[in-house]
Parts: sequence; C-alpha cells; structure tokens
Amino acid sequence: MKTSTSVMKVHYDQNVIPALQKKFGYKNRHQVPVMEKIVINSALNADSDKSWVAEVEKDIGLIAAQKPIITRAKKSISNFKLRQGMPNGVKVTLRGRQMYEFWSRWMHVALPVSRDFRGLLNRFDGRGNYTVGIVDHTIFPEISIDHDRKKNVGMDITVVTSAKTDAEALEFLRLMGAPFRLK
Repeated sequence: MKTSTSVMKVHYDQNVIPALQKKFGYKNRHQVPVMEKIVINSALNADSDKSWVAEVEKDIGLIAAQKPIITRAKKSISNFKLRQGMPNGVKVTLRGRQMYEFWSRWMHVALPVSRDFRGLLNRFDGRGNYTVGIVDHTIFPEISIDHDRKKNVGMDITVVTSAKTDAEALEFLRLMGAPFRLK
C-alpha cells in the first residue's frame, strides 16, 4: 500500500534542497539538512487531578494526530509536592509524514491566527535545533473552544534538524515556511 506524499515533503524535495545546495555549496543532496523529528511537550502541575491529565493528553493527541505518552516523575521532590510515579507531563514525538503534516498546520494555520504574532524569534540551541513555547493551545484548529475549559495548555515544540550550525538551520526552516522575525 502506497501512502501519499506530504505537500511539505514535496516542497522540501523540489525547492528547499536546490536552494540550500546553492547557498551553502553542498555537493550532495544528502548533506542538506533535514527535519528529523518534532517533539511536543506539555508540563503538568504536580497537584493536577486525573481528569486534567486526561484532558491534556486528549488535546495534545488531537493537535499531534498521534497518541501522546504521559511522563512520570522519576524521583520525589517535596518542595514541588511531587511524588515518584506521579504524572508530570505529556509528550509526543512526530516523525515522517505526520511530522510534515503537523509542520504545515502549525506554520500555515495556527501561527497566523495567534494573538499579536509578529514572527518567531531566531533562538537556536547551537546545534541546529529550534524550540518555541506556546502559551495557548487553542490556536490549533483541532481544539474547540466551545466547551468549558479549566485553563489553557501550554507546550514546548522542538524541531530537531540535522543541520550542523544555527545559520544552516535558520535558512532551512525559513525555506520550509517558518516566519522568523526580521532583526
């Protein structure tokens, strides 16, 4: 059974690879940076009730189109009222087609409707990976804001690339459609 190719993957193959080869002088298309994975992570308070954990898990699953896992505390920390084994976060790792589909929805649908959005900051980690924090998860169209919500779900979205430098990663993500702020 053959699966259809994502629009962003086709864009990467046809437009991004030639542009990066020309700009950075790559001799082989396999030297061009690729998006390896996207990790969506949402932290929970230690005193969260089970219904809130289930709601966050459901919402992150709707956004990612993949079932997330619940992360649990490895050690007890009394100052945070955290006991070993308590749920303290929800995360999901996207690869392949689902990664490109999420990227497309995030860049072309969710970010433009964000309140007071003026572009992404270009803060990379020094190894070509990019992380951005989102305060309100209702910017994604999969989340309905009709029913009563206790509070908004914040999340960190990390894009892991194979780029060796931040300059290569910035240009790669810009060509993939990321709206970075001008300095």
